Amino acid sequence: MSDARCTRVVTAGTFSLDGGTWDVENNVWVIGDDEECVIIDAAHDAEPILAAVDGRQVLAVLLTHAHDDHIGAVGDLCAATGAPSHLHPDDRVLWDRVHRFGPDRGLGDGDVFKVGGVRLETLHTPGHAPGACCFYSPELGAVFTGDTLFQGGPGATGRTFSDFPTIIGSIRTKLLSLPSETVVHTGHGDDTTVGAESPDLEAWIARGH
Repeated sequence: MSDARCTRVVTAGTFSLDGGTWDVENNVWVIGDDEECVIIDAAHDAEPILAAVDGRQVLAVLLTHAHDDHIGAVGDLCAATGAPSHLHPDDRVLWDRVHRFGPDRGLGDGDVFKVGGVRLETLHTPGHAPGACCFYSPELGAVFTGDTLFQGGPGATGRTFSDFPTIIGSIRTKLLSLPSETVVHTGHGDDTTVGAESPDLEAWIARGH
């Protein structure tokens, strides 16, 4: 029996791309037990994230994608914890618009991270960004979707390096195939479940976003 738990940290800042800037709140997820944890995304401000870590060993900072609102605090987080950052190489084109240093390690579809007695399986889910990834934990009955899937539909695809048919394909094949009771922990906003979102796939396709 694992003692792993999942903690949500909400940070606030801005998201900038294609000449626009928007105020946003992001969900950062800290998963682990009393001894060790991993962090999913590094949004805006390292301090509240480190408060949730609470002195535990951080094994990795896993990045769902490289839009600036998800990676802005990665340098501070990695420096404070000694943990490596992991990013899918297809998102380096976005990362390089934000940072002069590179991510420490890559991410690939099927990569597995073990922490606190649970697994996090990497699912490459391009569409919102070319290197977008989700992380599925069968033991927790949860998937961490970044900006790929939200309550009410897919993430935005109207910006540079994004594509609507691609995100629909990713959601259909990688996410909606998970058990219906799987909790969807998103990059912004409220949780949902795979079962709550699955019936609306055709409606999303029809509306085109």
